[in-house]
Amino acid sequence: MNTTDEYLARLDAVEVRLAAAAAAEPPPGSLTGADADTGERWERGQVWAHLSEFIPYWITETRPVLQGQPSDGLVPFGRTKRDPERIGAIERNRHQPVSELWGHTRTDIAALRVFLATIGPDQWGISGLHPTLGAMTVDELVERFLVGHLEEHADQLEGMATAGS
Repeated sequence: MNTTDEYLARLDAVEVRLAAAAAAEPPPGSLTGADADTGERWERGQVWAHLSEFIPYWITETRPVLQGQPSDGLVPFGRTKRDPERIGAIERNRHQPVSELWGHTRTDIAALRVFLATIGPDQWGISGLHPTLGAMTVDELVERFLVGHLEEHADQLEGMATAGS
């Protein structure tokens, strides 16, 4: 299990990587590697559009889970990759300037720092119920959908920037 301090250190590191990726211009036509689940490959704008939308979504989804388990089972949370609002946000924002999307993402990373600092040591093990992944602890949720997810997209952007080198 990760600690708040470990997540905050990783968040600091990924923010630096994302800032560099926002300033880098990948070769024309660069795409991410294929998504393991869907086979999708994204252009830079799609990655940035997703980065600028998912942090607030997952913070909001985590809050009810942190309140604990209801008497009738685990608190449901989350969405799948096929969620129409997720897809719509990516499509709608993919052509916005990266500088603008990075500005939103940077603001959301600051909000994520504050949010992570509010999670108590006894709350990391609380479980919620994801629609396809099943029971997940807050620690697993933060790893998969927030901090780890930021790192995955930083990897993608770095890979795109070096694709032609």
